[in-house]
Amino acid sequence: MHADTDTNTADEDPKDLVRRGYDALSVHYERAFGSETKYAPWTAELLARLAPAPSTVLDVGCGTGVPVARALTEAGHRVVGVDISEVQIARARELVPRAEFVRADATTVTFPPETFDAVVALYTLIHIPIEEQRVLLERISGWLRPGGWFLCATGSGAWTGTDENWLGGGTPMWWSHPDASTTRSWLARVDLAVEHEEFVPEGEGGGHVLFWARRAAR
Repeated sequence: MHADTDTNTADEDPKDLVRRGYDALSVHYERAFGSETKYAPWTAELLARLAPAPSTVLDVGCGTGVPVARALTEAGHRVVGVDISEVQIARARELVPRAEFVRADATTVTFPPETFDAVVALYTLIHIPIEEQRVLLERISGWLRPGGWFLCATGSGAWTGTDENWLGGGTPMWWSHPDASTTRSWLARVDLAVEHEEFVPEGEGGGHVLFWARRAAR
């Protein structure tokens, strides 16, 4: 899935690479990864874990809002989506008009404490510099209400690098993530208890890790 870092982009701001990559390949990404089908079981499980009463959910790295924000709003929940890509946010506002979408860097956006019943970050942390990921997890924990859920798909093994021709679309993309044990330890340190963890295979021998974590109830 990944290629080694190329000197053409080595000195560029990685967040700019991520933003431009999703701006350029928003539609192509959906077709390549089948996100609607892939995320559906996770979204269904999240709906089952949320209380019957309407909940408020934050989708960090929401993309086009499909299928996560769409499924949650259709079930009666309030959704706030955040994404760094202007194209992704513009499409999300059209595809999921009942949700609220904000174009922002997930590491700098702010919300009041204990605002959300759940936070979702599917393949989002892997596009954030490692030194900023632990801080973001701490902020996410603070945004969650006691007993709130955190659903996260992140890297399995440690790796940082760039693919100069992401998905064959002529646009570079950048990733950075520690191994799963490091992420697990970070979650524990910010009072997010991992209740379930599973390996998500992808490609030839590669894959990611899905974490279901919960903020301690008072």
